[in-house]
Amino acid sequence: MTAASGAGLPILYSFRRCPYAMRARLALLASGQACELREVVLRDKPQALRDASPKATVPVLALQDGTVIDQSLDIMLWALRRHDPLGWLVPSEGDLAQMLALVADNDTQFKPLLDRYKYPQRHQEPDGTRAREAARPFIDGLQHRLAAAPFLFGRHATLADMALAPFLRQFAAVAPDWFAAQPWPAVQAWLRDWQASALFERAMPRFAPWQVGDAPLLFSAATHA
Repeated sequence: MTAASGAGLPILYSFRRCPYAMRARLALLASGQACELREVVLRDKPQALRDASPKATVPVLALQDGTVIDQSLDIMLWALRRHDPLGWLVPSEGDLAQMLALVADNDTQFKPLLDRYKYPQRHQEPDGTRAREAARPFIDGLQHRLAAAPFLFGRHATLADMALAPFLRQFAAVAPDWFAAQPWPAVQAWLRDWQASALFERAMPRFAPWQVGDAPLLFSAATHA
């Protein structure tokens, strides 16, 4: 990723640690879709982000024709439907509808429990233990899948793996020793391999927060191979 002319490219408003933004960056890299990246400080969101999307949360992808995509999964699908050289939309087992159903379970069931686990005080909980235990069946399901195949839907990584891994990464990071001691060896190996991958490394550089007047920052697999 380098400073370069962003003319004619989509603009991605992102935040490095946000798992939703992470999944969008992963799909953009995998598809080969270059964009201008604008790193956002969530406590001081730029007006340009608010103007692009009233919800003002990352990720937001503003296309050249004025279209704005402000849901992370929609950004993934937009990029991969344009170009999917790694076959993320074509699993070796199951189909896209099944992958989207698992992602929906992650986003509507697991993610709220993750939030309560990470920030129990915000939810009037003494600690995160109850939320952590409530999340166990979801991870048990992933363990069952990954014990049978190296990825969630078969022999190669797919949209489902990349949409879920950023959230499992956050879950594991809350109490790493506890997570490592759980009976989830396949999940642990899957997450470890993903975090050691070249794609993850390309998706996670640190950027200075964007300000009006900054030179465009090109985000592209070609500039960070």
